[in-house]
Amino acid sequence: MPKNGPSARRITFQGEPGANSHIACREVFPDFEAVPCPTFEDAFAAVESGAAAYAMIPIENSVAGRVADIHHLMPQSSLSIVGEYFLPLSHQLMAVKGASLSTLKTVQSHVMALGQCRKAIRTLSLTPIIGADTAGSAREIAEANDVTRAAIASRLAADIYGLDILAENIEDEAHNTTRFIILTRGADWAPAGRGPVITTFVFRVRNVPAALYKAMGGFATNGVNMTKLESYQLDGQFTATQFYADVEGHPDDRSVKLALEELAFFSREMRILGVYPAHPYRARFGDADPVI
Repeated sequence: MPKNGPSARRITFQGEPGANSHIACREVFPDFEAVPCPTFEDAFAAVESGAAAYAMIPIENSVAGRVADIHHLMPQSSLSIVGEYFLPLSHQLMAVKGASLSTLKTVQSHVMALGQCRKAIRTLSLTPIIGADTAGSAREIAEANDVTRAAIASRLAADIYGLDILAENIEDEAHNTTRFIILTRGADWAPAGRGPVITTFVFRVRNVPAALYKAMGGFATNGVNMTKLESYQLDGQFTATQFYADVEGHPDDRSVKLALEELAFFSREMRILGVYPAHPYRARFGDADPVI
């Protein structure tokens, strides 16, 4: 990653000013310039080119599930995960001045935000409209100046675009939280023995009977806790050909090392995407299911 110059203090995010990703950037890197990008690919490319030091990328939400695009982009990228951040979300229903709940007919936001506010949208009898992102939807509603249209976005977006908040905290679940990963250039692994660590990797199993079962066996026999295992398709095939996983521990830990060696034996390919400090938010999970 850049060691000096303007790019060393820049972090990219997908979306427009006021997006939840923008808020995450400000909370984790308050002294950095947060740079909005139209797409996830643009946010990745800025870091890969050296134009920015980091990217703040949402990967999953406790209500709406995973951000599918990221699981396809990460294995193709040269970037590594160097951190994670959990951001509790509060969604606000906002519209132009003069609008009220009785004048509204439609609500626009990112598909994930709409999915996280289904109950409120149904209760208010609003027609959901998918926007590119939350903050961009707020900007479009402000520009349209139409009292029948609303947006779901953050308080920051309402402030930036001069919108009135008509209903506060309309998310379906109080635990609504998005997990972000922080990306940079190079394999910058967290050191072992300095606190809880997460190791993230992707793999493809060999075409042999019970390959996944055998590949996963090493984690169970070595007492390694796997907090995430997801499958997804590649190249348009209707089979789960690639897996994305998070485990607790460092590849230099004996138990994790043995488990990864067994995984590699039964895999066509395996790549570690990052080894990074576990965020303190994970302590809230306890014995409950992890946030996904």
